[in-house]
Amino acid sequence: MGERTRPALFNIPAHRAFSDALATGILARHGDDPMRLAQGMILLPNNRAIRSVSDAFVRKSGGGLLLPRLVALGDPDLGEQVGGALDPLGEDDPIAPAIAPMRRQMILARMVQQASAHPVDAGQALKLAQALGAVLDQMQVERVPMRALAELSLSDDLSQHWQTSLRLFGLLLAQWPQELARLGCIDLADRRNRLLDRMTERWTKAPPEGFVIAAGMSTTAPAVAMLLRRIAMLPQGAVVFAGLDQEMDGDAWDAIGPFDADPLTGRAPAGHETHPQYALKRLLDRMSVTRDDVALWRWGSEHDARAVRGRNISNAMLPPRLTSRWRDLRTADRSLAGVEALEVATPGEEAQAIAIALREAVETPGRTAALVTPDRQLATRVSAHLRRWGMEADDSAGQPLSRLPPGTLLIAMAEALAERFAPVALLTLLKHPLVMRGEGRLAWLEGVRGLDLLLRGPRPRAGIHGIDLLLAEREGEDRQSALRARTRQWWGEARALLEPLEQAFMAAPDLAGQLAAIREHAGRLSHDAVWAGHQGHAAADLFAEMEEAASEGPRQADIRALPALFDHLLGGLSVRPPQGGHPRISILGLIEARLVQTDLMILGGLNEGTWPGLPAPDPWLAPRIRREIGLPGLESRIGLAAHDFASALGAPQVLITRARRGAGGPAVASRFWLRLKAMAGPQWKSADRYAALAQAIDHAEEHRPARRPAPAPPSSVRPKVIPVTDVDRLKADPYAFYAKRILRLARLDPVDADAGPAWRGTAVHEILQRWAEEGDGDLADLEARARAMFDRPDVHPLLKALWQPRLIEAIRWIAAEVASDLAAGRKILSVETEGRAEIAGVTLTGKADRIDLLPDGRLGIVDYKTGKPPSARQVKAGYALQLGLLGLIAEHGGFPGTDSAPVAGSFEYWSLAKKGDAFGYRESPVDPLGKRDKIVTADFTSQVHAQFEEIAAAWLNGSAPFDAQVNPEVANYGDYDQLMRLEEWYGRDDG
Repeated sequence: MGERTRPALFNIPAHRAFSDALATGILARHGDDPMRLAQGMILLPNNRAIRSVSDAFVRKSGGGLLLPRLVALGDPDLGEQVGGALDPLGEDDPIAPAIAPMRRQMILARMVQQASAHPVDAGQALKLAQALGAVLDQMQVERVPMRALAELSLSDDLSQHWQTSLRLFGLLLAQWPQELARLGCIDLADRRNRLLDRMTERWTKAPPEGFVIAAGMSTTAPAVAMLLRRIAMLPQGAVVFAGLDQEMDGDAWDAIGPFDADPLTGRAPAGHETHPQYALKRLLDRMSVTRDDVALWRWGSEHDARAVRGRNISNAMLPPRLTSRWRDLRTADRSLAGVEALEVATPGEEAQAIAIALREAVETPGRTAALVTPDRQLATRVSAHLRRWGMEADDSAGQPLSRLPPGTLLIAMAEALAERFAPVALLTLLKHPLVMRGEGRLAWLEGVRGLDLLLRGPRPRAGIHGIDLLLAEREGEDRQSALRARTRQWWGEARALLEPLEQAFMAAPDLAGQLAAIREHAGRLSHDAVWAGHQGHAAADLFAEMEEAASEGPRQADIRALPALFDHLLGGLSVRPPQGGHPRISILGLIEARLVQTDLMILGGLNEGTWPGLPAPDPWLAPRIRREIGLPGLESRIGLAAHDFASALGAPQVLITRARRGAGGPAVASRFWLRLKAMAGPQWKSADRYAALAQAIDHAEEHRPARRPAPAPPSSVRPKVIPVTDVDRLKADPYAFYAKRILRLARLDPVDADAGPAWRGTAVHEILQRWAEEGDGDLADLEARARAMFDRPDVHPLLKALWQPRLIEAIRWIAAEVASDLAAGRKILSVETEGRAEIAGVTLTGKADRIDLLPDGRLGIVDYKTGKPPSARQVKAGYALQLGLLGLIAEHGGFPGTDSAPVAGSFEYWSLAKKGDAFGYRESPVDPLGKRDKIVTADFTSQVHAQFEEIAAAWLNGSAPFDAQVNPEVANYGDYDQLMRLEEWYGRDDG
């Protein structure tokens, strides 16, 4: 059989299911002889396309079948090599092997780090290396010679930033061939070009005996175009395009570009790279054929839509300058019968509605459905909703390894090391579900919970030693001593696992040593669970590649850059779940959805920035440079996304969805959505029924809002001993008192919290107490004790730097004020003294910060405050009774040294806050004459006594319910707002 006179070119339009139509046609043409079919070869874009086409053959065969050879041309963007059938063994002149992708990225990262004029950490170097590798691949795929950059004369027209990037890129471009020669390798894209060129030459001299069909190609690479041209001219060859628009008229086709160069300037206007047909048109140009040379593939399948769909998709995707034609379209040319749109408020509603649509498809016998979306968060949500009904969708796009348990454990280890076992990073690591996997995990988690409680509050010192100091025994009374003792026993086991990891990193400044330490200790921490299962196997393979190539990688491996480095490398690998999902529904990414069609295609996430995604900026070459040397523009990826969208619109039933709001705020509808809506006009059909079902599925038939809590426990459980600090809470918010004193619920401080007022107050009172109990009364000793507290090994240096100067200033003010009072005849009777008294049938307890004996023989009650003291108005209203109640206990002889029950004649708040230019001032809620609407000093304790009697009679000795209420007169810390479900009843009239 001789050479063809015209190329054999075919097209399967978008409204046909490509894989099924291709398989049907090949079986019709070559399936009569099984051996002839097996001798044929089908060239496909990538491995994903091979899976799709092989599944189609299985569906169409109806029995046993010897498949043709399905060979991938490889995709450099996916790291795929050319199929083995195009790389035969035993060649006289074998082509050098391709460099491993991980080794290539590591070497490029080292080169970037060494060539940069500024320090670049390993994580940033790897990101720049990835972008550099992408540019190198594009130059080789497009066959742009390396000298093209040297021949440019644009430096004067570029900003300083781009000039610097261009110079650095030129240096790296010159060094890279030397690195490849040293290793005896070539780039993957270069090897792909050479293999395709060799196959083109071989088939020119000796055409294959069996049929050869190239199907679904859209890449514009010159090497691919030449091979396709050769295949189209073979006696038994054919090229089958996917989704070539043959409905578009000549004017619209020419308006896409690319355009001829201007004869005066020599520059060609940029083509519409964002158009879905741009890549296919450029491929035809490079094959030296036209659209008129392409015939329609005669075969279809039961999954095809009506032919009119293709014409209307073409109308929707007109080039921008021709969209005015939409005004003159007939109704039939606007119709998108079978295409519905769903617009909802939030991504959560969108995911729920999509899940309902997929379930509806499953409940229709024999119907298939797929969700196609580049939004992995949306895909995850839909999967979770489907599991509510026991349906597990086949999510072929997979999940990034950085989000799966093995990846998160490795990243958690890196973060813990980078932050020197800071509380949040340490607890994240210790609580990871893979750590101590097995029988001992429950006991392990009990120990972690104990450490969690002890780490609440300010951060301890860095490193394992900082945790040792936190758990060390302390002198004096410690309310957490029992918890600390239990946790200290468990910490020995945890320390034995973490300390070798810390030491290994101290001894491994290079990246290879760090990766080895992570690998070894990740296995110990997880009992090797991190490397088990299909996810663990993927992590083990990637980690082995990283460790093997690390010796060629960045030299400056700062441990602080390790988390970002891991996140980048692990995030670049998607792990597909094992097969076994539902046979009739699937979730696909854009690449996975190419050449795939189902009865119902749901195109989700149609927002700008998601579909299409924003092009990743090129840090190396300015857009103008890329255009001048002949590289595709960054927006070419938008064109591929547009082609994916247009192809998916060809399914019999299509549902396109978007949410008006995204995670970061209001979202803008995708340009594809807006085009379809503008073209369809009144033919635009909304699928609001799915939104209604999504809202109704969790809608309660009867609305029962929570009523204001008002528990009324029996008198036997109501406390009869109450500290003065809780009386204010009892009157202002009885429910909060109930939760704290009766339910015994206490708020936990956040882990790694800032040192706030509570910490400062505790620190000041501890200093004053130790000064009173252990000191000799020397006021100079007070400042020394304050400094000694900050010098304790368990106090973080940052805490000392931030708070010691302020507290020392306040302590000095206290010392000066005390010295002044002593000189005036005032005497300190007690400091930090516990007292109690029986009042109104209740034992009232309290700790007086200081009790003084005034020159007139009366008592002075002093309360230290690290912040602003209560106002006189709050005290008078009975919402700040602490100071008065301490005076009342003193008058009842409840404090040691006040047995004679003298009258309290002075009540003072000593605030350590800043007022004006100095720290520390005095404030009193009473006045001897009742000036400024204050309580008369002589009447203060009697008034407080009466108010306390009312409180005790109602809530302590009586049966009054503990109502939940928030009084604006009282500082409310909101510790129990969630427990009382405040937002459900507050501000609502229950009457």
